[in-house]
Amino acid sequence: MLSTLRNAWKVPDLRKKLLFTAFMIALFRLGNYIPVPGINTDVLSNLTSSGSLFGFYDLISGGSFSRFSIFAMGVIPYINSSIIMNLLTVAIPQLEQLSKEGEDGRKKIQQYTRYGAVVLAVVQSFSTYAIISRAGALIDASKISIFLIILTLTTASTFLMWFGDKITEKGIGNGMSLLIFVNIISRFPSTLYSIAGLQQAETVNFVELIMFVAAVFVLFIAVVIMSLAERRIPVQYAGKTAGGKVYKGQSTHIPINLTASAVIGIIFAISVMQFPMTIGQFWPESAFAKFVTGSDFSPFKESSWQYAVTYFVLTIFFTWFYTQITFKPDEMAENMHKSSGFIPGIRPGEQTARYIERVLGKVAILGGTFAGIIAITPIIAQGYTSFKGISFGGTGLLITVGVALDTLRQMESQLVMRHYQGFLK
Repeated sequence: MLSTLRNAWKVPDLRKKLLFTAFMIALFRLGNYIPVPGINTDVLSNLTSSGSLFGFYDLISGGSFSRFSIFAMGVIPYINSSIIMNLLTVAIPQLEQLSKEGEDGRKKIQQYTRYGAVVLAVVQSFSTYAIISRAGALIDASKISIFLIILTLTTASTFLMWFGDKITEKGIGNGMSLLIFVNIISRFPSTLYSIAGLQQAETVNFVELIMFVAAVFVLFIAVVIMSLAERRIPVQYAGKTAGGKVYKGQSTHIPINLTASAVIGIIFAISVMQFPMTIGQFWPESAFAKFVTGSDFSPFKESSWQYAVTYFVLTIFFTWFYTQITFKPDEMAENMHKSSGFIPGIRPGEQTARYIERVLGKVAILGGTFAGIIAITPIIAQGYTSFKGISFGGTGLLITVGVALDTLRQMESQLVMRHYQGFLK
């Protein structure tokens, strides 16, 4: 990694991109500390201290939600809009056809995604206001104050879409992913401070601290290995004659990453787990609310083992579900057949599609199981160890490793074009 950065710095064009990316990230972090007036942030800090959906949002917003800065929503509306658009592309034939029209079609879908993100930003801004109002975090509840809160959050979220696009266009890596990456990394010093505070308060002893560090290191190695792991489907292309020239057959493979849908599966699962609690907050005295939050048999009570098991199972299911709808075995088999390609030992056509579908199912279940273990690790740490209130969980680690590897791959590809050796060689 260091050799890749060093070689990239030697190339004037890449050096400009690195400096531009660093400058934009610095501006972004400054914006995370511009507060929205009229909010009691102490109440929000208590709201996000648990491993709930708000804690996850606070993690990927770099603490902006608990501080309630202008970037409190971060790029979450854009992420939600992207997920919804991916699902609609599968469900609506017109969007599916548009996705097959090359660069122009992708640009139109991206434009629809941005419009959807603005709409979701307005809805989420109002929902955020409702949440902080119900939690008692509003200092000024006047109509003008409420309007300014919603307008500020919506405008800032829309601005971050443009901000991320500029990083993608003129910098290094995917802009939206880098913004989330920087937010999660920014929580690392506060996490170390929290761990140091636990030791100073003698809540944990030295042996427990060493065991915790060892567990985090093992988790990090496991995430890196799984992020790089691929299931490769071998493909053989037959030789052909074109324009009087004879082309020999080639052997290649279709790489399927094991954790491609892991983060999406975790996001879907935590949203489903928090939905009953959100509904229950509207009627706190109802029997439904009491069952969700107070019953010992409720699978939605965060401190219970039922919650961890349900969360684990849902993560596996949604990882499998998202893999099935985003990868299309029929189209893959058809495109392979049109290119005179085949999987050795498998008949072209329907049998190839069924084979790819079986492979995708196994990969999705394996990746979902790993994602489930990552997701429930903070819950186990909160409930059964002395390390409570630690915000840097397994999900954040999964996101940061994935974004870091993707950024390094992009940097490496540009170095290869300039005949530089990077971390892959």
